[in-house]
Amino acid sequence: MANNPDIELHPFTPWIPQEAKVLIMGTFPPQKKRWAMEFYYPNRTNDFWKIMGLLFMGNAEALVDKANKSYHLERIKELLTEKGIAMSDTGHAVKRLKDNASDKFLEIVEPVDLDSILEKIPMCRAVCTTGEKASQVVAMLTSTEAPKMGEYTNTPSGLELWRMPSTSRAYPLALEKKAEYYANMFRHIGLLPN
Repeated sequence: MANNPDIELHPFTPWIPQEAKVLIMGTFPPQKKRWAMEFYYPNRTNDFWKIMGLLFMGNAEALVDKANKSYHLERIKELLTEKGIAMSDTGHAVKRLKDNASDKFLEIVEPVDLDSILEKIPMCRAVCTTGEKASQVVAMLTSTEAPKMGEYTNTPSGLELWRMPSTSRAYPLALEKKAEYYANMFRHIGLLPN
């Protein structure tokens, strides 16, 4: 597999704070030419870090480094550690069927080893996916039915599997509306006050 030039391996190791209560999983990063930083959700046009800034810091731009057209990576890592949020993606090895970042044209050749990640975060009670494809992969890996957007199902091991809207700008939902879905999930698992 490593010798196949069409197959990309995931460029980041999972971000695993010891006290993590939730594991957030997307599908796979965009091509490197679209990165503003070397971390999850690196694309400047993706809404993920704006949603996190809005919900946890009261400001959608709190994690955005406008001067450098990037993000404040150290602030992001501090926030994730403080709140107990782990990060990974569902694809370990993928093939892009078109020259873009769309999940629709992404074939997962090998999914991530979810069990090995979860073993490292024993306090984790929820897996949250950021989009339909990621939700389908986690549902397959946990022998669970994929939930509807904004809802969760319980896995056989007792974890909650949440499905959130995609944070891609291509997904036609306003930032504030996307943030409402994430806020409900974070409230439910105790990371935001009710």
